[in-house]
Amino acid sequence: MSDNTSIADWRLTPPQPLPDVDSQGYWDATAAGQIAICRCRDCRAWVHPPIERCRQCGGALAYEPISGSGSINSFIIMHRASVPGQGDAPHAIALIDLDDAPGVRLTGRITGDPALVRVGDRVTAHLIDVVGGDYRIPEFSRVG
Repeated sequence: MSDNTSIADWRLTPPQPLPDVDSQGYWDATAAGQIAICRCRDCRAWVHPPIERCRQCGGALAYEPISGSGSINSFIIMHRASVPGQGDAPHAIALIDLDDAPGVRLTGRITGDPALVRVGDRVTAHLIDVVGGDYRIPEFSRVG
């Protein structure tokens, strides 16, 4: 905690991502306004979370942008805010099956009334700033 940060500020700031060599491409993409997932250059398998080599064939990976659309596979309703700076409770956190990357799921907050969220709902992602830092993360909104 820096000299300029009060205890109250610290309690309102969520943990910040710590990019590493494998995840840096994801954070670079979100900074540019896109969501990107690792994909094998050889067998074209999607790989998430990112690792050094493809799980299927050992090939090199590269990040590819995706649309961020998908459907809710599972969700929970948070009745208490568990992460500082990430809004009030209650809210829904969901596991999203991505349309563009079969077999890959992302976790994210669902906007709107959590009582209306259902498994199978169609969603689309948009990026939001992580409070207190320079990073962006996906948040999902129900569509249709």
